[in-house]
Amino acid sequence: MSDDNGGWFSPRRQPSPDERSAGPEGPGRNEPGERSADTESAGPAVTPSRPVSAIRPVGSGASRRDRPRLSVVPDLPRDEAGDDAGPAGAGGAPAGTVPVGTAPAPDGSVTQARETGPPASPDARLVRRTLVEIEPVADQVTSYFYALLFTRHPALRSMFPVAMDTQRDRLLKALLTAAEHMDNAAVLTEYLQHLGRGHRKYGTQPAHYPAVGEALMGALARYATTTWDAESEAAWVRTYTTISQIMIDAAAENELQAPAWWDAEVVSHDLRTPDIAVVTVRPDTPYPFLAGQYTTLETPWWPRVWRHYSFAGAPRSDGLLSFHVKAVPAGWVSNALVHRARPGDVLRLGPPAGSMTVDHTTDNGLLCLGGGTGIAPIKALVEDVAKHGERRTVEVFYGARTDYDLYDIDTMLRLQQAHPWLSVRPVVDDRARFPSALRDFGRHGPWDGFDAYLSGPPGMIRSGVHALRGIGIPVNRIRHDSLEDLVAVGE
Repeated sequence: MSDDNGGWFSPRRQPSPDERSAGPEGPGRNEPGERSADTESAGPAVTPSRPVSAIRPVGSGASRRDRPRLSVVPDLPRDEAGDDAGPAGAGGAPAGTVPVGTAPAPDGSVTQARETGPPASPDARLVRRTLVEIEPVADQVTSYFYALLFTRHPALRSMFPVAMDTQRDRLLKALLTAAEHMDNAAVLTEYLQHLGRGHRKYGTQPAHYPAVGEALMGALARYATTTWDAESEAAWVRTYTTISQIMIDAAAENELQAPAWWDAEVVSHDLRTPDIAVVTVRPDTPYPFLAGQYTTLETPWWPRVWRHYSFAGAPRSDGLLSFHVKAVPAGWVSNALVHRARPGDVLRLGPPAGSMTVDHTTDNGLLCLGGGTGIAPIKALVEDVAKHGERRTVEVFYGARTDYDLYDIDTMLRLQQAHPWLSVRPVVDDRARFPSALRDFGRHGPWDGFDAYLSGPPGMIRSGVHALRGIGIPVNRIRHDSLEDLVAVGE
């Protein structure tokens, strides 16, 4: 993989006239997100077993019709919930579904892929085979990936946070998330388009992608010693080439419609408990979003460190946005927002994302579970129903570990008093989970005419999904935006 040869995703032979017309190939980049590469030296370069075809960024002549079929997504520049999980751990996975197959477990272990539905494509089988092999040495793979990236392209280091320890596991998690959906082109394309749009705030350019692919292939070749061969290499190159182009196309289209980020001034800071604050900001330009969505947020104290936070209300006529933030141990962004931010400070917002929104074309009731600060998007959904003048039934379970942690219960009870179609039920236990409360409630069903919404810690989401299915809500009507850390619960 000599730089003299142009890298993995550049031609290693004299290009044909058609290839020359495609334009120059550029170096690539990965995104703020994973384990630090500083802990391990890059080591010797890995030479590919055979030449591979080049990535052709936007405008380079690669038509959509000629691209390989879609497979899996490596962890390109993307956001991370981390310890400061905003929309209750909102991940980058496709929303509103339950993962089946290879998935990270709560303890960080990984379960082997289980084939469901139609047989896997040849590329999917090869990619998953590689993932299964590298899982036991995931830490080394991730560190080596970053070592290669920063050694070969040192200028890219400045695009990442100074400290990367909180982002150490995101490379493997992104691969596993995508591996779940790699044979569902529609779902995975939506996921990749979201990533491509979100990466604009990091300054990601089409020319940055090849270096990321080069480092990824180098790390896989070094550690997948049993399964890596010419066939696997070709499958990964086809996969990565397609992934890159989808993300590049989405970013280019989004650039015509919205800025890469919004500056937003803090206008109020309401400390509800010693570790929970409601932070309200005024964006410098109009910020379009839907109730139930979330954004990524960067503070001036931790540049290039972004965290997810849900909007704590439906869109307002004055354009103000509110977030519920809980300071967590070692949470850089959350502690800064709770304990340091004050009116006048300027934060930075990424684009809105998430599909945990109300379908106003139906009259289905809403059954909502919000745990801790996960009540924020639930409150937004209630306000959204009210703004549309609908009379559909809305049942809200508000979970917390103690009465003291029900920091927004007064707001929810005022909403209940104002809207007869709304019922709010506090659920207090030491784990802020809902199964027993839902089982008792479920006897008043049937609930197959309801859409369910969950927002909270991953453990709450897992138990909530099981409980909701137990009272008869179809899985395709259970919506949440926190899949990245969930165990397979949908089979």
